[in-house]
Amino acid sequence: MNEKQVHKFVQRYLEATECQIVEKSPSHFVAKLSPQADRELTNRPYYWSFVDRTGTPPETMTFLFVTDKNKYDAAQTKEAREAQRPAADPDTAAADSALARSLGFLNPSAASGMRMPREDLYFGSRKLEQMFGAARSQGSYVYMFQEPDKRRLNPFQSTPYTAWLGVNMRVQFACDRKREEIHSFGVSLATGRIVEQFHDRLLGLKLTPRLPANVYITKNGLSYGKALSIVEQSLERKLKDYDYSWAESAVARLEEELRQLRSYYEPLLKHAEADRKNAIQEQFAQRESEIRWQYEPRVTASAINCGIFHLEGIE
Repeated sequence: MNEKQVHKFVQRYLEATECQIVEKSPSHFVAKLSPQADRELTNRPYYWSFVDRTGTPPETMTFLFVTDKNKYDAAQTKEAREAQRPAADPDTAAADSALARSLGFLNPSAASGMRMPREDLYFGSRKLEQMFGAARSQGSYVYMFQEPDKRRLNPFQSTPYTAWLGVNMRVQFACDRKREEIHSFGVSLATGRIVEQFHDRLLGLKLTPRLPANVYITKNGLSYGKALSIVEQSLERKLKDYDYSWAESAVARLEEELRQLRSYYEPLLKHAEADRKNAIQEQFAQRESEIRWQYEPRVTASAINCGIFHLEGIE
C-alpha cells in the first residue's frame, strides 16, 4: 500500500466518520475528529464514559495525519527556510501567506501556538491499523441503493431494481511464505447470476442508503444463504485451476526441516536420563508442531465484507 493509497483511504475514513478536515495537502490532513472517530482512535474510555454519564458536550481531539512523511517534512523545511529570509514587501508577504494556506502547507500548530498530536500514517503503522479495524467493524455490512440518473428519471414511471449480494473475499496462500488475493463477487438475488469484479462495477455508481423515489424492488428468487453458496462454489472452481507448485516446494522444505529436527532430538532422547526424557520429548513435539504450522501449505478463504446492493434493471 503506497502513500497515495494511504492518503485516499484516510480521506475516505475522515469523510465517512464526518470529521472536520481543517487543512489538507497531498501529504497530510489536519482534522478535528468527530465523536465517532475520537472514540475509535484516541483510546480515551474514561473521558467518554464521563461524557456518556453526564451528557456533557464532547470536546474531540485534533490531529495532524501525515500520509507522506518525506514530502511533508520537505515542505515544512522549505517553509521554515523561507520564514528566515528578510521580510519582503507587506503585500507580497500577505499574498504568499494566503497561497501557502490554500495549498495546505502551513503548520497550524505553529500558527496557533498549540501542541497538536502528529501521526505518521503508513502501511503497518498503529494508527492506520486502528482506522482499518474501525472500517472493518463499522463497514462489514451495508444496505445500499443506486441513485437513478435524474436526467432520465420519469416521474410517472417506476424503475425496477434488482437486489445483489456483494461479497469481497480474501484468499490467503500460506506456508513459510504468504500471498493474498482479493476477489469481489456479486450475485443477483433475482436470477442467481454471478459476476466477478463486482466492486469495480459499484465504484462507477452513486449509492445511497435511502430508497430513491419512483423505484420498485423486484422479488428475490434466492435466499442469502443460497447466494453465498453460489459465491463459494464459484471461488472453489476458480481456485482449482491455480498452479500449486509452490505447495509442493513448501512440503519439500517441511520435510527437510523435520529431518534436521529429528537428527538433533533423536540422539538426545536415546542418551537422555529417564527423568529428562519427558521434558525433551515435550520440547521435541512442540518444536515439530511449530515447524508444521510454519511450513505446511494451506489455502484459506474468508469474507472481508458484504452488502445488499439494489441496482437499476432486472438481471
